[in-house]
Amino acid sequence: MTYTLTTPLYYVNDKPHLGSAYTTLACDALARFQRLKGEQVLFITGCDEHGQKIQRTAEAAGLSPQAHCDAVSAQYRELWQRWQISNDRLIRTTDPRHRRIVEQFFARVEAQGDIVEGRQQGWYCVACEEFKDDPAGAEAPECPIHRRPLEWRDELNLFFRLSRYQQQIEALIAQPGFIQPSSRRNEVENFVRQGLRDFSISRVNLPWGIPVPGHDGHTFYVWFDALLGYITALLEESDSPDLDTALARGWPAAVHVIGKDILRFHAVYWPAMLLSAGLPLPRKVFGHGFLTREGQKMGKSLGNVLDPALLLERCGRDAVRWYLLRDIPFGEDGDFQQQRFTDLVNNDLANTIGNLLNRTSSMARRWFAETVPPAGAAGGHDHPLALAAHQATSTALAALEQLEFRTAAEATLQLAISANGYLNDQAPWSRMKQEGTLEQVAADLYAVLEAARIVALLLAPLLPDLAERMLNQLGQPLPDSNARPADDAATPGADWTARLTWGGLQSGSPLPEPSPVMARLELDEPL
Repeated sequence: MTYTLTTPLYYVNDKPHLGSAYTTLACDALARFQRLKGEQVLFITGCDEHGQKIQRTAEAAGLSPQAHCDAVSAQYRELWQRWQISNDRLIRTTDPRHRRIVEQFFARVEAQGDIVEGRQQGWYCVACEEFKDDPAGAEAPECPIHRRPLEWRDELNLFFRLSRYQQQIEALIAQPGFIQPSSRRNEVENFVRQGLRDFSISRVNLPWGIPVPGHDGHTFYVWFDALLGYITALLEESDSPDLDTALARGWPAAVHVIGKDILRFHAVYWPAMLLSAGLPLPRKVFGHGFLTREGQKMGKSLGNVLDPALLLERCGRDAVRWYLLRDIPFGEDGDFQQQRFTDLVNNDLANTIGNLLNRTSSMARRWFAETVPPAGAAGGHDHPLALAAHQATSTALAALEQLEFRTAAEATLQLAISANGYLNDQAPWSRMKQEGTLEQVAADLYAVLEAARIVALLLAPLLPDLAERMLNQLGQPLPDSNARPADDAATPGADWTARLTWGGLQSGSPLPEPSPVMARLELDEPL
């Protein structure tokens, strides 16, 4: 079965920001982990390009909506390439094939009797592309998220009969694991408990969007259109735009990873639409938290927005991935603090992990003819570092399965800390000065090098660049977390978990000349 994983389809009203990079980096780590386990992964990301907000943004810039979308979606594509995101698809909802998928899906829903015409009245946020219930401010209500005035709307729309699916949605969200983390499930349960109401799926007099077949003047509401991008993205390049063909390529999704602000659309509206069309439901919806900076919400008006392209340029992939995945519990809100960022990168990666490998490899090469020392007693599974490695591996694998990247990173780091402590306690640099100690020194160095090998393998989903440099320094092959096999090919990475077993480092194998695998991060100015 294909493991289909999605980020949100990012709205192209503006260039990529740190929040979209955060989601995408986390999904990349999950995709790499699943590939290393041996799963056939289909990792989807993309851009949501329709709606009134896009039209107005383009007009303000003196561009056609299509030209605006082309420019911004190109920024997303380029940024993900620079970050070496391992996505298999990047779908754009302006893709002509997407229109055909939306039309076919709508036909199924309409045939089910779930489309009715009605009048939509209420306060609307163009930035959210959403009607707001009971907005604050009686005379001049504003959006609580964007702090912008709401617009009053009164028009005939097409409605999806969400109210018909009250019981099915209640049963769905009650299933353990469907909505994660559990705190998000509580929010959705409270919303559903109030009673589901039919929601508008069309707008009138809005040219920038997909026309609704058989309903002149109606354009699909951007959310009805965008959610179906997950299905359009399943198509191979050579496929015709057929809904059943797309579904056969990898539906249902194993997990939708989204920001908590769009949880309702993915955990309530989307499943109901799929139920109406008679299609399988996604297995999990994971709503992560928001990022702030130094305790403040990021915004252009405050001048504190973190540009992911600038972060990459000044700090590198390893540093940013480590901080975001290691310091912030995925699912909770997080705060980007520059001093803590620098400290964690330098202490964890440069000092604890990098220095461990560098100094151990240097000693082994000097005393054992530039090769891995004989394992001796360190080859047994009862060695203290073997036990530590087993514990770290067990914890990290279980955590990654649950998208608990912080737990996985901390377990990996703890193994490196244990190896450093063991090396300091054994002090081979002192023991080598004593007679008859060569065998013990060899075993001690072997144990630390083997622990470093397992640290590198555990880092492969989280920090593939650093993992590669570490394994190269150990003369070890890199498990390819980016590979996409043909259906009839041997699954890449299927030996990854086997390689996590203690004792994989071969005594006598060459040790390449060491060089620092992680440079210290020096930031003299604010990012």
